Amino acid sequence: MNMIEDILTVVLLAAGLINFVLEAKRDLMMLQQNSYRNERYMRWLRASGDTTSVVRLLCYAALLIMLMPRIPVVFRCVVALIPLLINIFKLLVAKYKKPLVWTKRARRIYGTACALCVIVIGASWLVCHELFSVGCAVVAVYALSHVLMLFSNLLLRPVEAHINKGFYNDAERILKSMPDLKVVGITGSYGKTSTKHYLNRILSEKYNVLMTPGSYNTLMGVIRTVREMMQPYTEVFICEMGAKNIGDIKEICDLVHPSVGVVTAVGEQHLESFKTIGNVQRTKFELVDALPSSGVAFVNNDFPYVASRKVDNVECCRYAVGNNDEAVYRVTSMTFSEDGTDFTLTGPFGEASFHTGLIGEFNISNLIPAIAVALYLDVPLERIRYAVGKIEQVEHRLSLKRVPGGLTIIDDAFNSNPDGSRMALDVLASMKNGKRIVVTPGMIELGDKQYEYNENFGRKIAMSVDVAIIVGEYNRDAILCGLREAGMPEEKVHAVDTFKEAQAVLGTIAAAGDTVLYENDLPDTFK
Repeated sequence: MNMIEDILTVVLLAAGLINFVLEAKRDLMMLQQNSYRNERYMRWLRASGDTTSVVRLLCYAALLIMLMPRIPVVFRCVVALIPLLINIFKLLVAKYKKPLVWTKRARRIYGTACALCVIVIGASWLVCHELFSVGCAVVAVYALSHVLMLFSNLLLRPVEAHINKGFYNDAERILKSMPDLKVVGITGSYGKTSTKHYLNRILSEKYNVLMTPGSYNTLMGVIRTVREMMQPYTEVFICEMGAKNIGDIKEICDLVHPSVGVVTAVGEQHLESFKTIGNVQRTKFELVDALPSSGVAFVNNDFPYVASRKVDNVECCRYAVGNNDEAVYRVTSMTFSEDGTDFTLTGPFGEASFHTGLIGEFNISNLIPAIAVALYLDVPLERIRYAVGKIEQVEHRLSLKRVPGGLTIIDDAFNSNPDGSRMALDVLASMKNGKRIVVTPGMIELGDKQYEYNENFGRKIAMSVDVAIIVGEYNRDAILCGLREAGMPEEKVHAVDTFKEAQAVLGTIAAAGDTVLYENDLPDTFK
């Protein structure tokens, strides 16, 4: 019997260690998706129920049983192995939309967590001198892996602060060595990434331009862009500025010192962290407040919390889609087609017509400040008009493409806000050939208004589409409630758990000539 006990204990040790290695990697991935901020990661743990999943609960129960000396060791090992083996299988086959990126910081945190694991296991051996006790410690370490991850991140804070300070100083040195560099800051609750891409394309007609790539819109993302991509001959730096907390944008401005600022929108996005729309407004306008008196701000008056914000520290050019008395730049006509959009823009330069392959009011709204900034920086109007006609759609942001089989796909997967979602549905509603189908999991990070906005989203869907495919459970009840209230027939609504199932449903109902809108795509933290 002792040999069987020893074998099972060794197997238990191996299973526990494998679980910790895999689970710690997953914990780190979620910590990374929460910007390495313990408070945000803990909020995600509470919301997701990750610490009380079925497998975790089984593991907690098994750990209690393992600590009962009167129960045979063989039975205790078998009970503990069941949740461990189940979890190993789940982790090995799991696929993630946004997998862990093994940055140097991620490696440091992971290494520290593994070191803490070794310390706990070593301490159990030194205290008990018993293999089974070490097995108990291994199971406990796996069951509390998220605690070790939080503690590892906390331990490394002084190290990370020291490293980041060195990176900051290096980026500051580079920027100070380029006194003629023009810096354009772009921020907003949404629309900033698209505006950045459009502006980059237009300014490239005259200048050597660098923009922050991808979603490098945090302070460290901007620092990395400056250190790794800035060249001595760069003339314009387009800096996208994101924020999850008050003061985030000011930190970026204190480094890059923009002379031109664009505020694309102030909306009820990220309310889980900002709490109130007033805090969102205050944070986005940190960019405008940081501009020198010789600079200029371009702000989107289509949003009430932008239009109502007084700007008196710098020249302010307001813009809008549609008639707006205070707007310096405004669209006076706009026509959508399958080839894109034709629109007329009026401003201090007079009136000019443009054609773009972009579709949707929201895309045109993001295009206006790009044109306005280019005019401010003396790019000739004809070169601007040419660039606007050549602008390519930004991936996952209301981009249109046709695929084999005659389907038209509108990809708006990156969007997750009420205004953008409404405008995307308007574009879908304008499609007259075939069925109009939406595939969506709804909107996130809307705080206490999460249910209300997704319920309204459901009502809008009912008025805009022929078929709705609702993905996942996160917003399902709210969207379905809105669909029912708006009278959408039940047979036209499909509720599925995953995007894979949504694709299967789509395969049975979509036909040539139909248009499919992919609206929103929740990351793993909201599954």
